[in-house]
Amino acid sequence: MDRSAEFPRWKAQCLGKADLSRKGSVDEDVAELVQLLNGREQFFTTSSCSGRIILLDGSINGFEVHKQNCYWLLVTHKPCVKDDLIVALKKAHGDAVLKFEPLVLHVQCQQLRDAQLLHSVAIDSGFRNSGITVGKRGKTMLAVRSTHGLEVPLSRKGKLMVTEEYIDFLLEIANQKMEENKKRIERFYNCLQRALERDTVTGLHPKEKIIEKNHSCSRKKKRSREKTRGECVTKENYKELENDDDPGIGVTIFPEDYY
Repeated sequence: MDRSAEFPRWKAQCLGKADLSRKGSVDEDVAELVQLLNGREQFFTTSSCSGRIILLDGSINGFEVHKQNCYWLLVTHKPCVKDDLIVALKKAHGDAVLKFEPLVLHVQCQQLRDAQLLHSVAIDSGFRNSGITVGKRGKTMLAVRSTHGLEVPLSRKGKLMVTEEYIDFLLEIANQKMEENKKRIERFYNCLQRALERDTVTGLHPKEKIIEKNHSCSRKKKRSREKTRGECVTKENYKELENDDDPGIGVTIFPEDYY
């Protein structure tokens, strides 16, 4: 069976389903990106989260939070306000954990070359932990992720274990990570627009398109005076990306049950 012929049906079924997330809608900061992807015939998004700061109350094993035993005390997709966190902390009865989770986006792609193009854009935009899943049924999925998360326990059995000064420090870090995450989403959106435009007008072989794009972005990294908004990597953010994530990750093929 030609799996690519099945793709339009899979896309219609997925996009026609109700949003079963806690929020029930696409996050504001990722809405344009999701719309751009779903507007192209070779992609559709299956899940997304623009990034969030959350306070969980539950049992922990080391730093691993067991979601089934957790209660959400606070969740925000914007920079967190200290007063809101303090109020939420007072409701904790177990082990409260403050987390920042960056963008997570899952995109089903019509063909592997489509996933490779999208993966290249994600890596160039700072999402260095992205990877491709090729399923047994022929479905090709790209997961867009980065590694600049944060997870810190704050209380034990309802007792606060840190000072207010330390909470201030953590919130400053979490909010900085949220702002950096938003910048990466904007870079991803702008870089993707350019890549799709080139993909439409160029007659290059798919592999050559990926190579040409990577060379183009590499040249931009070296331009000391590059100030054009929306480039894949600029002088100002290159050091941030270099320090924050492993720059050596390539296309990764995960097993089907990874998700």
